[in-house]
Amino acid sequence: MSAALDRMEAEDSALPNPGSRPAGEEDRLREIWKAPKGWRILGAINNTYIGVFYIGTALLFFVLAGILALIMRTQLAQPELDLVGHGLYNQLFTMHGTVMMFLFAVPAVEAVSVYLLPNMQAARDLPFPRLGAYAFWAYFFGGLTFFCTIFVGLAPNTGWFMYPPLSSSQYSPAENADFWLLGIGFIEISAIAGAIEIIVGVLKTRAPGMSLDKLPIYSWAMLCLAVMIIIAFPAVILATTLLEMERAFNWPFFIAERGGDPLLWQHLFWFFGHPEVYIIFLPAAGMVSMIVPAMAGTPLVGYRLVVLALIATTVLSFGLWVHHMYTTGIPKLSTGFFAAASTAVAVPSGIQVFAWIATIASGRMKLTTPALFVLGFLFIFTLGGLTGVMVAMAPFDWQAHDTYFIVAHLHYVLIGGMVFPLFAAIYYWFPTASKHALSEPVGKWVFGLMFVGVNVTFFPQHVAGLIGMPRRVYTYHAGLGWDVYNLVSTIGSYMIAAGVGLFVIDVARRFRFSFDDNAGDVWKAGTLEWLNNTSYGTRSIPHVRSREPLWDQPNLGEDVDKGRYYLPASVTGGRETIVTSPIEARPQYILQVPGEPCWPPILSAFFTAAFFMLLTVKFVMLSAICGVLAIGLILYWMWATDPGQNHPPAQIGGGITLPVYATGSVSHSWWAVSILLVVIGMIFTCLLFSYFFLWLVNTTAWPPQGVTLPSTIWSLAAGGLYVGSSALIALASRRLAGAGRAPSVPWLIGLAVVLLAAGWVLDLTAQWRTGLGPEDSAYGATVYAILSIHGVVAATAVLMGLYTMARWWSGRLDAVRRSTFDNTMLFWYYTSGQGVAGLVVVYGFPHLIGAA
Repeated sequence: MSAALDRMEAEDSALPNPGSRPAGEEDRLREIWKAPKGWRILGAINNTYIGVFYIGTALLFFVLAGILALIMRTQLAQPELDLVGHGLYNQLFTMHGTVMMFLFAVPAVEAVSVYLLPNMQAARDLPFPRLGAYAFWAYFFGGLTFFCTIFVGLAPNTGWFMYPPLSSSQYSPAENADFWLLGIGFIEISAIAGAIEIIVGVLKTRAPGMSLDKLPIYSWAMLCLAVMIIIAFPAVILATTLLEMERAFNWPFFIAERGGDPLLWQHLFWFFGHPEVYIIFLPAAGMVSMIVPAMAGTPLVGYRLVVLALIATTVLSFGLWVHHMYTTGIPKLSTGFFAAASTAVAVPSGIQVFAWIATIASGRMKLTTPALFVLGFLFIFTLGGLTGVMVAMAPFDWQAHDTYFIVAHLHYVLIGGMVFPLFAAIYYWFPTASKHALSEPVGKWVFGLMFVGVNVTFFPQHVAGLIGMPRRVYTYHAGLGWDVYNLVSTIGSYMIAAGVGLFVIDVARRFRFSFDDNAGDVWKAGTLEWLNNTSYGTRSIPHVRSREPLWDQPNLGEDVDKGRYYLPASVTGGRETIVTSPIEARPQYILQVPGEPCWPPILSAFFTAAFFMLLTVKFVMLSAICGVLAIGLILYWMWATDPGQNHPPAQIGGGITLPVYATGSVSHSWWAVSILLVVIGMIFTCLLFSYFFLWLVNTTAWPPQGVTLPSTIWSLAAGGLYVGSSALIALASRRLAGAGRAPSVPWLIGLAVVLLAAGWVLDLTAQWRTGLGPEDSAYGATVYAILSIHGVVAATAVLMGLYTMARWWSGRLDAVRRSTFDNTMLFWYYTSGQGVAGLVVVYGFPHLIGAA
């Protein structure tokens, strides 16, 4: 296989399948990949349909959040208006920020990637289409339910950042805050599911030959986004979990009188919150890096520098979170460090801006609607970046903090850095999903209204903030000097609304959903998503030799359409795509993709959303039933995801024969579990950070006076049980690898289940016997939080162990067909390691600092 691939790379004109392929093969592909008809299309799991659903839902939330903003701007148009009261206004600004950040911005960029990535990389689908469908429907059900809380007075009302103690039960006893905590935490889980699929999709499902140095900039941007999500989002998931524990069970993580600290929330939230800005910006920058070369008719200038800039932004974004906390009294040394990091992050952004300008200068820019939105993005985002450097300086930030200057800066960055590129992307890629492109004359009106509207709305707010107007006020007295600025801002907001409304009308008028008969490559671009794609992607999967294949391989489209490249027909009789190596994109095996319709992901997403929402309103029994149903449906759809080696190795073209099954580190599922473990590891790392942060707050009372530490023998025994369970899993792996179906395998797994569960029960019992309660102090709360979160991970491992045993007894697990076992083993080793780490902290650290 390697020799055949090397030969084709050396011979630029070589085709894997010279000559035309039989027409019947293409008809068979269409039949295999066709979507359900009528209302059953909701059960589609193909990335193209899910991507369109996803983008449409994100735009719906954008419009809804915009309506909330119009109500607020109308309220502030004149002094002392009473359009809405302060209670409703608090809900409006909380919901506006929350919906824009959590239900529009991140889902929108993930939605575009679900639609684009497979076509851009010439893959037939993403590697986990059911997971993608589950992530979308969970977002759809959960997001709509969350938004509807504003109609019944239950919307959160303490700001989209939910700072305690305002959000604690003492000051917010109603369920408004609980809807934010459980609803947003759940929606972030959906985003993480999407991130896992993006990482595996970018690294493992690319066209042969598309090595990392030929990877589209957009794919690089989405890879950086997904890495930031799996590292940053666990912090907000943990923060929401801890605050909900405090509200529901009186565990004092953030209550200062009992050893907690409200600043812990800010550290956890902004560790997520500032990378969130770049999570939104980097995909938008990736879109711009694809649109600019097409509009200029020339390759992107500085490809390698732009890639390095994306990676540098990813790294630097995790060193900025404290610049949101300059006014909290943090040490001056910390202020200086984070100010320097906040300034440094402007450098990679500047590299990308100059690369785009150089590309425009080296080509011949066509002033189409996508190009206008890109130019508008460059102007508005650059202004937002300049004010960002200003607020990165602590002395200025102390003056501007919590004023309308910050509101203006935030909107310049987010609208300029994300909304304008997204609109450019919609106008640019719209022809790939519709029979008609969007109207150019109407598009120019949309751009004009939005561009002028944004500047009219938010530029005056800089001035209003500098002369003293604070954020989050629902009214103000006349004579303060804010009147004119607010009136002008309100007029501008209606201009933005007019532009968005015109856009919605044009989409409704022009959109005719079609993949097989779309408008085509109207821009004469050079990347693979502009091939003659259908509902199943390309007719055959091409061999990529450059970054702009359609420009550099003139006959590529014709050869692909005639089936002259890889996998021109289904070799297993079902849906398939090629899995390649992460760096060089060499073919490794054929991935059998689940077919349609697929209702279990939709139903499991519905019951997952119901579980969280019912838990919010304290319908515990009904919530538990929904949780069990969700887990059961997930297990049901997973049962068929490991088909095993049910087909002999098959020819894909060019003399390359690939297996149809893989296990271990080659398998795409192994990669997914590894990424999931990074997420879980980050949650646990943030929990340990919380433990040590609260210790620094309570150095003389950690543990509090009178608390007895458990005997060391208990920790040694629990650790021994964790390690012993992993040893049994390792032994089961060796037995499974032997000849035949060793009957001891399920019994070894079962015994490992018992030891793992016993280790956790022993750990919990040891703490409980000392009389320590989680509600007594922050120390007790963090100790039991470590136990609780490890208990959830251990319970997941136990469930995976039982599931693996069931597959062995059903004949679906053996020495060859062992992906399920390998994934369980990987998860098991992590769980045992996390258990031992928790024991070291909870038992060892108090002794290390000399506690009695």
